[in-house]
Amino acid sequence: MKKALIFGINGQDGSYLSEHLLSLGYKVSGMVRRQSVSENQTYRIQKNQSLIDTFYGDVCDEYSIRKILEKVQPDEIYNLAAMSHVKVSFEVPSFTIKTNGLGVLNLLQAYKEECPKAKFYQASSSEMFGNSVDSDGYQRLTTPMNPTSPYGCAKLLGFNLVNHYRNAYGLHACNGILFNHESPRRGVNFVTNKVVKGAVEIKKGITKELVLGNMDASRDWGHSYDYVRAMYLILNKKEPRNWIVSTGESRTVRELCDYVFTSLSLNYKDYVIQDQKYMRPEELDFLKGDSSEIRQELNWKPTYSFETMIDEMITSWLEKYN
Repeated sequence: MKKALIFGINGQDGSYLSEHLLSLGYKVSGMVRRQSVSENQTYRIQKNQSLIDTFYGDVCDEYSIRKILEKVQPDEIYNLAAMSHVKVSFEVPSFTIKTNGLGVLNLLQAYKEECPKAKFYQASSSEMFGNSVDSDGYQRLTTPMNPTSPYGCAKLLGFNLVNHYRNAYGLHACNGILFNHESPRRGVNFVTNKVVKGAVEIKKGITKELVLGNMDASRDWGHSYDYVRAMYLILNKKEPRNWIVSTGESRTVRELCDYVFTSLSLNYKDYVIQDQKYMRPEELDFLKGDSSEIRQELNWKPTYSFETMIDEMITSWLEKYN
């Protein structure tokens, strides 16, 4: 039985990844950060709690990382732990750099010394590209990386550290550059679930308006379930390298609102207002990834379309309020 260790197992991606690995016969362990409200810590993995070993720790605390690695001795390590909200990263830039950048360094160093024969996956982000776009309208591994947020800068540091440790020490360390991915398990302060939840609440008469920031930001949105399957394929490719994971389609927040509200027989223009406080100090205008390599070489493709993903999220909120 192979052993997988997931840092950030209680997040959206961590929960889907743990389910996928359990279905493949893995022994799954994970690290969680302690929160003051215990019910929030593991609710995403609650249904499989008895099958998963969880440990308290923090990627900023190298001692806790080493202790977990020494105990588990994993075959595969997935680092999904991060300060994951781009807008919030402008408010807590130092914490973001420590967690998303130096946290990766702590993990890599402990991994190199405690279990160097394991395979290591780093959750890198399309935010690293910033506003760099190739002439054909796509971002790929050769596109210059010029991040426009503390989050993107920290992720770029982690990305380069993984490359360095792979090249310098011969470790099986990979980066998956994942474009935006959502699901019903997404936090409600992320724009997709914020829009869906807000629209359902308006439909139910609970609220009267939805306040958003940049309506013209365009993103390549996929489903978390599809993207964690890509993580597994990336890590189990014989030669470690970096990959792009994306749908290859981009839509604006305005188009997202139009689809969600129309699905509920509403017109978003009657309810959505913009507020400057939700705008970023430096905006990232457009993301669309070229995932042709992972589709051709690893036979990966999404099972969800944008529409079926959003439909699932709408159904989830309707069921909650019903």
